[in-house]
Amino acid sequence: MQFDRKNLTNQELINIYRSLLYPRLIEEKMLLLLRQGKISKWFSGIGQEAIAVGATLALQEDEWIMPLHRNLGVFTTRNMPLHKLFMQWQGNKEGYSKGRERSFHFGSKEHHVCGMISHLGPQLAIADGVALAYKLKNEQKVSLAFTGEGGTSEGDFHEALNVAAVWNLPVIFIIENNGYGLSTPTNEQYKCESLVERARGYGMDGIKIDGNNILSVIDTIKGVRDYCIQYQKPYLIECMTFRMRGHEEASGTKYVPKHLFEIWEEKDPIKNYETYLLREGVLTEQDVTTIRTEFKLLIDSELLLANEAKPMVIDTEEELDDLFAPKPPKSPGGGLTKAQPLLLDNSAINNDFIKSEVGAVGQSPLRGVGGPPRFVDAIKEALHQSMTQHPNLVIMGQDIAEYGGAFKITEGFVDAFGKERVRNTPICESAIVGAALGLSLEGYKGLMEMQFADFVTVGFNQIVNNLAKIHYRWGQNADVVIRMPTGGGVGAGPFHSQSNEAWFTKTPGLKIVYPSTPMDAKGLLIAAINDPNPVLYFEHKALYRSVSGEVPEEYYEIEIGKARHVRSGDEVSIITYGAGVHWAEDYAAEHPETSIDILDLRSLAPLDYDAIRSAVQRTGRVLLLHEDTLIGGIGGEIAAWIAEHCFSLLDAPVMRCASLDTPIPFNIELEQNFMAKARLDETVQKLMNY
Repeated sequence: MQFDRKNLTNQELINIYRSLLYPRLIEEKMLLLLRQGKISKWFSGIGQEAIAVGATLALQEDEWIMPLHRNLGVFTTRNMPLHKLFMQWQGNKEGYSKGRERSFHFGSKEHHVCGMISHLGPQLAIADGVALAYKLKNEQKVSLAFTGEGGTSEGDFHEALNVAAVWNLPVIFIIENNGYGLSTPTNEQYKCESLVERARGYGMDGIKIDGNNILSVIDTIKGVRDYCIQYQKPYLIECMTFRMRGHEEASGTKYVPKHLFEIWEEKDPIKNYETYLLREGVLTEQDVTTIRTEFKLLIDSELLLANEAKPMVIDTEEELDDLFAPKPPKSPGGGLTKAQPLLLDNSAINNDFIKSEVGAVGQSPLRGVGGPPRFVDAIKEALHQSMTQHPNLVIMGQDIAEYGGAFKITEGFVDAFGKERVRNTPICESAIVGAALGLSLEGYKGLMEMQFADFVTVGFNQIVNNLAKIHYRWGQNADVVIRMPTGGGVGAGPFHSQSNEAWFTKTPGLKIVYPSTPMDAKGLLIAAINDPNPVLYFEHKALYRSVSGEVPEEYYEIEIGKARHVRSGDEVSIITYGAGVHWAEDYAAEHPETSIDILDLRSLAPLDYDAIRSAVQRTGRVLLLHEDTLIGGIGGEIAAWIAEHCFSLLDAPVMRCASLDTPIPFNIELEQNFMAKARLDETVQKLMNY
């Protein structure tokens, strides 16, 4: 192995040696602790240290790194306290994730390290978002993300590289090619001669280097960093290395030919660099012994400190509280500020309230011509006012810029706010969700338009595993809103009409909003954007231009998690949301002989259980109505809660009225038959006649 010190001083060479040796000695201790049963699992990076250490040394300390589970050198080179790392690996509450995560599935905003999830590809898109934030702030910085050669087979890898190239983002992608994805060798993982060849396909430059040569790694990444900043472009680096131990210790290495270990033992990054320093007279044998002894004593002392951590004390309230980041405090004096919009009352708001509290509603230039604002106008106005209130808000989606989006909601936004903040995206849903999270790491608000809610399936992993869990895992909030045009009634068939909100209501860490009126559409969208947590905002396509209503022109919030009592009645309570609210209102108007009470949930997570209990109490007969299919719909969960908590208030079984348990069909007659509305009358009559 040939080393080129260039202009590095002896002390700099020694510091590099210390940074390289430290994680190796920690790993050796960890393997001992694993055999003693003091930790449960370990993913060894022995033999690969030069990549993680070299990459971290090549970056500035305030540039974000997205490491994986074999990158201990990132954490140690960023000077994260070892005793706290030990606490993390032992599952102690005083670790970085309060015992909620293992090994390297955690991050630290203080150290600009973003914790991974087990799905290897999503980290890459987060680096895109961070790099976009640097670009928007005109900061001379890069983000850096790791993947393995196995991870390059995932769609997230290709989406992230494509987005970075199209948007000209200063991000460095590093492939640690260690020969095996668990037991799968590279010849079963890809057919190209070298993975760096893929860079050319995305319109970016790349280079393949010896990942075990620490000086080569540092020099290459420093040069690449300069290139990315100067030209505002991404770069791909393939680092060739070898995994000297199993995928994790329990898996062993029987599947690896023995001669490979012999070959790569000769390429050990620490042995070779140490030999070079000894040969050059930078270090003596005594220096090496002294440094190793110093580190071993430090490791032992840090382990003793970690062992003094208090035993785990379970606090259920804390577990629940840590699911979401707290909203910023309101400004003193109660005046309206960028962070504190007007909070409207959560009950039904009449015209007198509007006129007395915020003035008569006039015609906004963003609204339709004539008559009260439509549902679509309210959403557009909420977005426009939020973009004005929050200069750090970036909206992203397919065709949302000059074209104005599939439903023309963002038409004109490019002229008002520019293409940097109103960004057309490639068809890369997963990467854009990840990029929105990356923006959040750097203090931006990311809003994504999912062109149709149906398309969320290809971004599902990012939403339920990255966005939803990140604050609970290591305290990093995800200031992200995803707009979800949803629902049927427009003859769009099974891939543009699904009601899929219930897929997400069971995922802790997500807030789910589903307005039914223009008033709520505006106030809830503003509230979602102001919330520092991930919010999925469902907007029914059939309501866009068919529903109108009074909407204050002022900037205001309606609180997430609070239902709206739509109509009072004493015979049957219909609990519903979205288009179901209008079905229920129409039905009540057509059947004045029945006293119908209607509750609009507005938010599906969190649910307003107090309002649900009150609805049960008012009539004793409850019908849960939703456009979603029956099996697995949110109605089943609410029915179970009512049975468990309100049984004594019931005069009849809780009944559900939902759409057929089939895909939603295209033909209009078939679609009408599919919809829950087709069975509303018979369900009400059945409930009333019980």
